[in-house]
Amino acid sequence: MPAPANPPRVIGHRGARSTAPENTLAGLRQAVAEGASWVEFDVKLTSDGHPVLIHDETVDRTTNGKGKVAEMSLADIRALDAGGWFGRRFAGEKVPTLDEALELMSGLAMGFNLEIKPCPGREVETAKVALERVRALWPSFRATPVISSFQHASLAAARDAVPGLPRGLLAERLPADWKKLAEELGCSFIHPGTRALTREEVAAVKAAGYPMLVWTVNEPARARELTAWGVDSIITDSPAAILAALQ
Repeated sequence: MPAPANPPRVIGHRGARSTAPENTLAGLRQAVAEGASWVEFDVKLTSDGHPVLIHDETVDRTTNGKGKVAEMSLADIRALDAGGWFGRRFAGEKVPTLDEALELMSGLAMGFNLEIKPCPGREVETAKVALERVRALWPSFRATPVISSFQHASLAAARDAVPGLPRGLLAERLPADWKKLAEELGCSFIHPGTRALTREEVAAVKAAGYPMLVWTVNEPARARELTAWGVDSIITDSPAAILAALQ
């Protein structure tokens, strides 16, 4: 059984999204360079069933290619440049496989929040495949990761596949029935967006004994406010700035 997860106060969003291309190995390294000890990233499956780090349904925004991730093989996606769009020095960055990301993060002694971001209709499959790779490759002596998703079917599949890994309930806004959902899905973390989050909602979650990870916070003043309310971890595109703000 893994040790309980203990995410830090600041977690890099998709690596360090403000200063490096998101969901790339360069982005993970940049997060470490900015002082983050944990990162959050997204995992989808290629058409031939390989878990890769990418957020969108298509490759259009974050690579030099076009097309739906679900319709592209690993070879198709690996042929793309996932860094040049962000800046010349990142040209040639690839869309990483989950295996590559796990190897890099273990070598850098990082922790992570893996968001299961399935293509439509692949909610269960994505969770099973991704967590099988985590179970096979992530060393037990490294930080216990947190697995999160907006998709309840993915969280249920994660619970069934690797029950020892903690799960986080992701939501744009904290749902009224958040506690019931967390109990049904076996979630031990709550991950709301912050646009509409209130002090009262944070207090209710904390009173119920759930750690709260919030996203995506890039304004130092808001980060300080949320921390004062009792939020445990802040997911940010700018780890260096938010770490400095919370010192």
